[in-house]
Amino acid sequence: MSKTYLIVGTGKSGIAATELLQRMGETPILFDGNEDADLEKIKAEHPELASVMMCKGQVSEELLQKIDIVVLSPGVPTDIPMVEEFRAHNLPIWGEVELAYELGKGQVVGITGTNGKTTTTALTGEIMKEHFKSVFVVGNIGIPYTSIADKTLEESVSVAEISSFMLETICEFHPHVSAILNITPDHLNRHHTMENYIAAKENITCNQTEDDVVVLNYEDEVLREFGKSAKPKVVYFSSRQKLDEGLYYEDGAIYWSRGGEVEEVIKTSELQILGLHNYENVMAAVAMGASMGVPMEEIREALRKFQAVEHRIEYVCEKNGIRFYNDSKGTNPDAAIKGIQAMDRKTCLIGGGYDKQNTYDEWIESFDGKVKKLVLIGQTRKDIAACCDKHDFHDYCFAETLEEAIDICYETAESGEAVLLSPACASWGMFPNYEERGRIFKEYVRNLKEA
Repeated sequence: MSKTYLIVGTGKSGIAATELLQRMGETPILFDGNEDADLEKIKAEHPELASVMMCKGQVSEELLQKIDIVVLSPGVPTDIPMVEEFRAHNLPIWGEVELAYELGKGQVVGITGTNGKTTTTALTGEIMKEHFKSVFVVGNIGIPYTSIADKTLEESVSVAEISSFMLETICEFHPHVSAILNITPDHLNRHHTMENYIAAKENITCNQTEDDVVVLNYEDEVLREFGKSAKPKVVYFSSRQKLDEGLYYEDGAIYWSRGGEVEEVIKTSELQILGLHNYENVMAAVAMGASMGVPMEEIREALRKFQAVEHRIEYVCEKNGIRFYNDSKGTNPDAAIKGIQAMDRKTCLIGGGYDKQNTYDEWIESFDGKVKKLVLIGQTRKDIAACCDKHDFHDYCFAETLEEAIDICYETAESGEAVLLSPACASWGMFPNYEERGRIFKEYVRNLKEA
């Protein structure tokens, strides 16, 4: 007997979840809490949803009586009055990931962490494709898990990038292999406390058993401690010290020490991605691939072929001897620190954006004489400027638009230097997402006139 699902949120995830339920013969109701939502536009853009009931504003008592399960899109906070009302009616509250897991088949590899998720997910997907015939790479990477759930087979492997928002609403979601890459402050406007944020990340292992595997960053104190009590088997990786058990980076190569034997996995000179943070991503992906039974030679083949993910320290072009890099995915200070560390020359930096209540002290300190000028945009620019002054960094200015910021950097930088978009902030308020911010950056830069 089919059930009735209330899908909360009309973005990419909500639409994908609604379409999945419709294909599976279930009854979805698509809801948007915004009174001004244009439901007719949604129907026009998605004609396949013409027969789906849609509503907006408030959830009526009459509607509540029809619902069996609520599915929240990742952007919907779990502590707002509407969600509390769902709980009061004893309605199961799922996320889009939970829905996809319940309706999908095969094994799942789940990847979370503050930074590096997208690169690691993409790389792990490529490793799986070297060995398995049916592989799907989904989640926060840009492809809703629900968009492919009904295409999965018993022999499929779904590699899913899972955000902290998604992990708040899992019930039965059970990855065979999981990874928590790192945990640094982020999204505190949503989670309110660091403890809540950490708990959300660690929730990826809540349904794992002793037969499963979790891959953890040994250099992260929170994760090193978590590994002592985690139920699944723990595989550590380290970018800074040699491990007796686990993967580690040393002198230009990645090694795996296990059972008293040390194997060289790959020399970093064979990789097409650079930087210590990327070597961490590689180690996590190797551990996940091997834990899923992929032979090491197939893992190496995938590593050698893999190229950088779009919007993550992505080389764009060179104009008048100035190299331009798009790191729009640097949406928090810790990620943006990685962007700065990857630069090997004087850099004009574009930062600022939506306020996620992060602090910027460590980011400013990481400039270390490398940042020639910081051009600030968006809601956080004054807060960042105050932090710059506190740390005695005064080579900053404001711009009203991203395009103006690029122009200032182009005028300031000299041949042999770099311009880097690595905002340390989310894109919301100026752009719909970091992808659009990066796309506009690249398009504008490529059209700059050379002298």
